[in-house]
Amino acid sequence: MSLNGEATGDPVLVVGSVALDSVRTPFGEVAGVLGGAASYASVAASFFAPARMVAVVGMDFPEAHVARLADRGVDLAGLQHSSGRTFRWSGYYEYDMNQAHTISTEPNVFETFRPELPQEYRNSPCVFLANIDPALQLYVLDQVRRPRLVACDTMNYWIESAREKVLEVLARVDVALMNDAEVRQLTGEVNLIAAARRVLDYGPGAVIVKKGEHGAVMLSRESYFAAPGYPLEEVRDPTGAGDTFAGGLIGYLARCEQSDDAGMRRAIICGSVMASFTVEDFSLNRLLRLSAEEIAERYHEISRITHFEGM
Repeated sequence: MSLNGEATGDPVLVVGSVALDSVRTPFGEVAGVLGGAASYASVAASFFAPARMVAVVGMDFPEAHVARLADRGVDLAGLQHSSGRTFRWSGYYEYDMNQAHTISTEPNVFETFRPELPQEYRNSPCVFLANIDPALQLYVLDQVRRPRLVACDTMNYWIESAREKVLEVLARVDVALMNDAEVRQLTGEVNLIAAARRVLDYGPGAVIVKKGEHGAVMLSRESYFAAPGYPLEEVRDPTGAGDTFAGGLIGYLARCEQSDDAGMRRAIICGSVMASFTVEDFSLNRLLRLSAEEIAERYHEISRITHFEGM
C-alpha cells in the first residue's frame, strides 16, 4: 500500500458523537480528553480521504480540540455548537482491555442532537453512520443523495431498545459493523458465522464483526475473510479502537474507489492497522502524531505476518 500523506479520493461523511472522556487503565489516567466515535472515525479516515464530520458539542468544548481536528484536515462545517455541556463519558479498564467498565455517561447536548447536513455534505459518496440512535441514522440517510457506499455501526443498547429501527438501517446500508456480542444479540444465533449470515439477510452486502485484539472477520454472500489484530506489546487505552477501525476501513474504500471483495479485504487490514495505533496512547494522541509512512509500514508488516505458501 502506498500513501503519500495526502487525502485523495471520495469525501467521507462521518456522523456520530464528539465527547470529553475520562479514562483509567492499568497504565494511566486522563480526564476531559477528546473522544467520541465521530472524532476517532473522522481522524482515521482523514489519512486516506477527505473527511467531513457531523456532530454536536457544548459551549464547554475546548477550542484546542477543535483545532486539533482541523489541523488533521477534518472538515468541521457540520460540527454544531449547542448551548449546554458536551457529551461526557467516564470509564475504566482492568487488565482485560477488551472490556470497558462505564462509571458515568452524561449525554448533555448529545441528547437532543439532530444531525442536519450542510448542503455540500449531502452529495458525499461515502458515509459512515457511527453509533448513534438508529432513528438519527435513518434521518441522515434521508438527507444524503445516492451515496455509493454506506457503512453503519450500532451497540447493544440500540439493539435492545430500538431493534426495529436497527433493522431498518441495516436494510439501507452496504456494510454493517458490530462486535461479536452484538451480532449474537441481534440475531439470537449462538454461532458467530450463523449470526453474521443472518445479518446479511437483513440487507447489507457485507458484515464485519469486530473482535478487539483478535482482529475482525468479514462475511458477504460470496466470501469469508479473517484478519488478525496487529501484535502489540503495549496497549495503554483501547477506547475508540472500533471507531478508528471503521474510519480506516471506509477511508481506504473512499480512497481506492473500489468496494469489491479484494478492496474490502485491504480495507479491513487498513482498519486493523489504524486501530492498532489508537490503543498505544490515550485519546487520539497517537493518531494525531501518526505519519503515512508508519501506516504503510505496519500494513506491510501484517501482510508479511499472515502470508503463507500453498501446499
